[in-house]
Amino acid sequence: MTFELTKEYVDHIQELIERGDSEGIREQMEGLFAADITSLLIELDTDQAKYLVTQLETTTGAEILADLDPGERRDFLKAFTSQEISRYVNIFDSDDAVDLLNEQPIQVREEVIALLEDREQARFILDLLHYDEDVAGGLMQKELVKANVNWTVNECIEELRKQAEDVGRVYAVYVIDDNGILLGLLSLKKIVLAHKNTKIQSLYDKDVIFVETYRPAEEVAELMQKYDLDTLPVVNVQGKLLGRITIDDVIDVITEQASSDTMAMAGITGEVEEDDTILQQTKARLPWLLVGMMGGILAAKFIGFFEGDLKVVPAMAAFIPIIGSTGGNVGIQTSSLVLQSLADKSGLDSGLGYRLLRMLAIALINGLIISSIVFGFNLLIGNEIQLALVVSAALMSVVFLASFMGTVTPIALEKIGINPAVASGPFITTANDLIGYAVYFGLAHLLLDL
Repeated sequence: MTFELTKEYVDHIQELIERGDSEGIREQMEGLFAADITSLLIELDTDQAKYLVTQLETTTGAEILADLDPGERRDFLKAFTSQEISRYVNIFDSDDAVDLLNEQPIQVREEVIALLEDREQARFILDLLHYDEDVAGGLMQKELVKANVNWTVNECIEELRKQAEDVGRVYAVYVIDDNGILLGLLSLKKIVLAHKNTKIQSLYDKDVIFVETYRPAEEVAELMQKYDLDTLPVVNVQGKLLGRITIDDVIDVITEQASSDTMAMAGITGEVEEDDTILQQTKARLPWLLVGMMGGILAAKFIGFFEGDLKVVPAMAAFIPIIGSTGGNVGIQTSSLVLQSLADKSGLDSGLGYRLLRMLAIALINGLIISSIVFGFNLLIGNEIQLALVVSAALMSVVFLASFMGTVTPIALEKIGINPAVASGPFITTANDLIGYAVYFGLAHLLLDL
């Protein structure tokens, strides 16, 4: 059954917290997923949320903390002592523990590590802390199941039982040599079906896909998407197995990247959340709004140069919005498709020439359809055929030019090291407005003898 958060439910939980009814709280939380409880915590104040979490089992509390948004978690944990935080970190996967500790002040971070009861967990955390969060080493967790190539299946199963206690999900067993070098992968199915005295050496798959610690997070995500992997082993430059990256961490990378690209395309710079302060949201939105405003001023000034033409043929003014909006829409559509292809590194790079040829074909079809509709509309409402030809020819030209801009601009920005997602926002729209108006009035001068 899907959990539904209502005001009545929140009020009831708050009443239980005010009464200090621990048993009632645990009954209400029974059967709920960590994500459901997380959505409830957001509706409570910090003291109420802390009381609720501390009444639950430590494993449940750890799941809730792992599920919280990093910013919300950082603020929430200010109400906890280092001793209290260490209780939850002690049962985190090492990668999640490092993410949480990196959000804390250095003093709290060091105190929590010193207080951890599981000293192996503390060692794992210390190993991972020196990696940047946007590389494979920063994504990996140390918990995994590995087997020596010289073992038998029976020895492997015994070790699997020991190691799996600390591993949340076991996807496969990694095979290493005496020096810890990754040799291959052994599926659980092969372990179950093989005779207990069979050597691992004769069972494991040598064709294992791995990644080095220094590889960018985006490259890791692309690799796991391309080969449909649930987990990816991480090695150092010598090939020694250090950890693994699981699909849930890669989903976070993909989601963050998609969110970043969407923000950039909308003209929002930097990282911004809905619950950020008014000043933070203003600073994130204002730069590209100013670019759009300046573009609008330029467009208005540009149209002003043709004020005399509009006095001669007033009907031309009615089609100015169509020219601008069509150019903007075509440019954004085209650049969005180009951005998608640029983001997909798994295929062959078709090159600028091929993309331009495809753009030409698509623009030809779209342009003919749009211009034909507008031409028929002009005749239907009784406008002169010369004006209908001007508007239709202008729209045809705008579709071509906007498609060209939408194709070339993201590629050019990527070549010079600028995030191409920004090209799909106000920049392309403003540029296409100016180009579209120039074409429109230029054709009017030629065809209407203005």
